[in-house]
Amino acid sequence: MRKEIGIIIALLFYSGALFSQSQLDAYKFAQSDLNGTARYLGMGGAFGALGGDISAMHTNPAGLAVYKSSEVVTTLSLSGFTGKTNWYGNKLSENRTRLSFDNMAYVGYFPTSNSDGLTSWNVGFSYNKVKNFRRSYRMAARGNSDFSITDYMANRATLEGVSVSQLTASNAYNSGIDWLSILGHSVGAIEPYNNGSGYYSAFGQQNSDGWENYLLDDSQLEVHESGAIDQYNISFGLNFSDVVLFGASLAVTDINYNYSSYYSEDFAHEGNYFDLANGLSTDGTGYGFNLGVIFRPADFLRLGVAYTSPTWYKMTDYYYGDADIFLTYIDEGQQETVDNFKGTPDGAASKYEYRSPDKFLFSIAGVIGNKALVSVDYELVNYKNMKNYYENGVANDFANENIRSTFGIGNTIRAGVEYKFTPRLAGRLGGAWSMSPVKSDWKNGDIEVLTVGTIPHYTFDRGISNYTVGLGYRFTPNFYTDIAYVFTQQKEDAYAFSPTFDSNGDVMNDSQPALLKTNRNRIALTFGYKF
Repeated sequence: MRKEIGIIIALLFYSGALFSQSQLDAYKFAQSDLNGTARYLGMGGAFGALGGDISAMHTNPAGLAVYKSSEVVTTLSLSGFTGKTNWYGNKLSENRTRLSFDNMAYVGYFPTSNSDGLTSWNVGFSYNKVKNFRRSYRMAARGNSDFSITDYMANRATLEGVSVSQLTASNAYNSGIDWLSILGHSVGAIEPYNNGSGYYSAFGQQNSDGWENYLLDDSQLEVHESGAIDQYNISFGLNFSDVVLFGASLAVTDINYNYSSYYSEDFAHEGNYFDLANGLSTDGTGYGFNLGVIFRPADFLRLGVAYTSPTWYKMTDYYYGDADIFLTYIDEGQQETVDNFKGTPDGAASKYEYRSPDKFLFSIAGVIGNKALVSVDYELVNYKNMKNYYENGVANDFANENIRSTFGIGNTIRAGVEYKFTPRLAGRLGGAWSMSPVKSDWKNGDIEVLTVGTIPHYTFDRGISNYTVGLGYRFTPNFYTDIAYVFTQQKEDAYAFSPTFDSNGDVMNDSQPALLKTNRNRIALTFGYKF
């Protein structure tokens, strides 16, 4: 039944996809890394009830009110990324290393003359790298796949019900037709049958049993991503008798994302091949706010609650795609050759608006004398509340329906401990685990994923785990440094293209995902000065 619903939605709204953001793009820009100061990282980011760290400005800003002095702080990190794939038993690995500037902040402490009531207030300004997109991965299937990407392109054109005249019109790319179908037909990778009532892959031949596709010898996909989500916060904190602490934060967030992919297929017949290259750059700027409170009912207990609003973005995508084909076939006893190259229009761009999901944070922490801290955070993210809008602010119902049907609630648990070996030296351990909010029927490949533009490749998240360790040393009462090591592993299913289904829910083309593991080893170094 879910397949049939997906097909109906596809047929009704297919042309609305185009280059408006898909549900998977919305999810990509809603995610954040475990990132902050080295102390924050060393404890797994579990600071929602503790505060006293500038990273709390973008989690629970009430933690700003914990400060009893002014402070400046900055963090650098060295990260190594490894993308490992396993596709039909073929294992590949790709590595990248990068030095980055992760955060910088100033906190101002302003005590009042009161011994009770409002005893102090604080203000903070911070920069944080919320998400690092940098990674690369490759995947290869050596003669294992039964379906070509050209089968998928033909099925997209068939499901959309477009005619040959629509695909070949001079304004085809501006007419609301699926771009991948246009590109596939213009380069000669798909052909019509029954006067355009459907389409099939051109990589095949007619025999006594009908049309037979050429066998695939090799399929390979290479993906490179870069860019970041940067956030700038101005925060305020109020301390009432060291029992109740309030905080609020205003945030401006910038997205810069760059994507490039190269997909190739080699066929067993006469050296035939099909290549597809894509590029996408996304720029966006948004704003949001954060509210929080910390309650100290006893000296040893801390409780925290925080709410992070959606971020309202204005976005622009810049994109291109091109296809290269070499095809031989027999026509009336003569061998014919197609050697062609086609691309999408130059300077293509799309503007739209995007609203990220809101978040709730619930925290508890214990203080054991002057020696140790134990803290746990639970974060709930309502991914169903992500929204896409056209440039004029009208809701993109097609994309929003896909968001609601694809995602549920996201759950993240962060935990950490700190122990002071001496008044100057502290050790830390922590972890953070995020469960995938993707619903099982999408994650299991039971519904077609309607990608946008000419990029058919996508991934489905299967969870993220972080394991952390750190040390802190106070050189003087004013100057300190912290160091942390973080190992992060994200598991995903990586698809070269989506499966498709007919109106009866039967598979038209299958598509098996690769298991993608992205490992990140990071060393973060923080310097701070109190005054």
